[in-house]
Amino acid sequence: MAEQKKTHRVLIGKPGLDGHDRGAKFIARALRDAGFEVVYTGIRRTPDEIAAAAVQEDVSAVGLSLLSGAHLSLFPAVVRALKSAGAGDIPVLGGGIIPDEDIVLLKEAGINAVFTPGTPVAQIIAAFRTACETQEARRN
Repeated sequence: MAEQKKTHRVLIGKPGLDGHDRGAKFIARALRDAGFEVVYTGIRRTPDEIAAAAVQEDVSAVGLSLLSGAHLSLFPAVVRALKSAGAGDIPVLGGGIIPDEDIVLLKEAGINAVFTPGTPVAQIIAAFRTACETQEARRN
């Protein structure tokens, strides 16, 4: 019998007031089609709601999507909320309309990877897979 591949569980969230979720839903579907188990929290969630859902759903990574320009405050706020919830080890990946100069700041704030428009879907899936595998190795 062939060995069954591990299914990674991830959460996709839309923090803040950004109501545009087409990109988040596209990534959620792409991850699902690649074999991930995906929890989508929907739009207009607070960082605390996203962190609570990540803990409750026992995910190995959190993906955030934001088009409103508030990425420098909301993405790090999710990292802080995860730490406050005792889950600061869960990697957070983010995507959206993000200027190149902000990517370094986001990574310094604890964001594992940042994706901008035009990033190949295969690259995003690979980054999620790596983040999940690293997280799951830490847990075991």
